[in-house]
Amino acid sequence: MILRGAYRHLVPWFSLCCLLLSGAARAEVTVTDAHGEHTFEQIPERVVTISWAMTENVIELGVTPVGVADIEGYNEWVVRPAVPDGVDDIGKRGEPSIEELAALKPDVIIISNGQEGLIDKLEQVAPVLYFNAFGAEQDNARAARRIFRETAKLFGQEERAQRKLDAMDARFDELRQQLHDHFGEALPPVTGVRFNNQSVVFIYGANALSQYALNHLGIEPAMDIPPSQWGIAQKKLTSLSQMSKDSVLLYFKPAPGVERLFESPLWQAMPVARAGHVAGVESTWSYGGAMSIRYLAEAMTDALLTIEP
Repeated sequence: MILRGAYRHLVPWFSLCCLLLSGAARAEVTVTDAHGEHTFEQIPERVVTISWAMTENVIELGVTPVGVADIEGYNEWVVRPAVPDGVDDIGKRGEPSIEELAALKPDVIIISNGQEGLIDKLEQVAPVLYFNAFGAEQDNARAARRIFRETAKLFGQEERAQRKLDAMDARFDELRQQLHDHFGEALPPVTGVRFNNQSVVFIYGANALSQYALNHLGIEPAMDIPPSQWGIAQKKLTSLSQMSKDSVLLYFKPAPGVERLFESPLWQAMPVARAGHVAGVESTWSYGGAMSIRYLAEAMTDALLTIEP
């Protein structure tokens, strides 16, 4: 093909643009995880996530992983964001199938707390990023935001991440107003729990993502639980009897057997139960990434609005 006139002068510019765009696509990217800096020659395209919190982060950033651990469990406990169709399940979070994982030929594998012992095996398949999302020595909510931004850098999605974080902060204002419209100027103190069985309960405290969400809704805790790695404390069920009738107890679903518990004389004797200040929170992952904080705030607000002021 022969180009004539002005078009002939466009060819060098067109070639230069193609070269620049191609170079941008192959540009190195450096991210920092719990073990230091990692440089990738180009943005990873084939991603496997074994931690549910990291799965959440990746999908929120508009990246569809090629493999995720325990999708059935994720759909029951995490729920949002949904795992896209076509993603392979590579097995348990604590014991993924190395054979299935290798078959996916990932460019990167992303893991989090409780999966450190897998690193040596996983690194035989692909580079591994390990993020310390939960620790007693850190503010877990701040860590969630930092990890979300760092993951965004890996995929060139920094602007998208910032938009989502800004939208979450704006959403807190909307939800807080809804609560004041319902309860009035003074919001009741609230504590969230997960029931373990008929006699043991996990109570969320100062370093829990759910407590961070409540704080940003302008709500004080009904029980004083000191900071811990996961933001929870295991207690006897009877410890909930110290909650006053003016406070609110939120329990997170799924909560199998809760109906039988609520029929027990022990439960019905508790002040917060007698006052009818107990509500269930729809499934939302309490140990997730940054966007889980928004989902926790929304789900807990929905539950609180069912309580009579």
